[in-house]
Amino acid sequence: MGIRFILMVNKQGQTRLAQYYEYLTLEERRALEGEIVRKCLARTEQQCSFVEHRNYKIVYRRYASLFFLVGVDNDENELAILEFIHLLVETMDRHFGNVCELDIMFHLEKAHFMLEEMVMNGCIIETSKTNILAPIQLIDKAT
Repeated sequence: MGIRFILMVNKQGQTRLAQYYEYLTLEERRALEGEIVRKCLARTEQQCSFVEHRNYKIVYRRYASLFFLVGVDNDENELAILEFIHLLVETMDRHFGNVCELDIMFHLEKAHFMLEEMVMNGCIIETSKTNILAPIQLIDKAT
């Protein structure tokens, strides 16, 4: 499948956005998020951005006050996922203008919509920022 989940977390470890592409109960999600967030936030900037946890490979990157964490299968290409994270941040930057935690909090539906345009069923399906943002811009024009 590829991508199993995508998390956006602040420096205090609070989840700001969570998107799962496999079924996990609420308790399993809460436990998994807590374990992964503690593990990733405890790492220094000199350590690599890949962590193995349970049956996942976690690829993460910090942008300003937000951590972007992506859980993938063990055979997934880590550098491709880092590139995907960078594309997601660039797309959000283009729409919000230097995306920050507050943009995610106050426009959660738009952040989810961007993710849904980019990833379907755990597979990356769109990488064009223009194509990703076109439906959101149409919605903004209509309102």
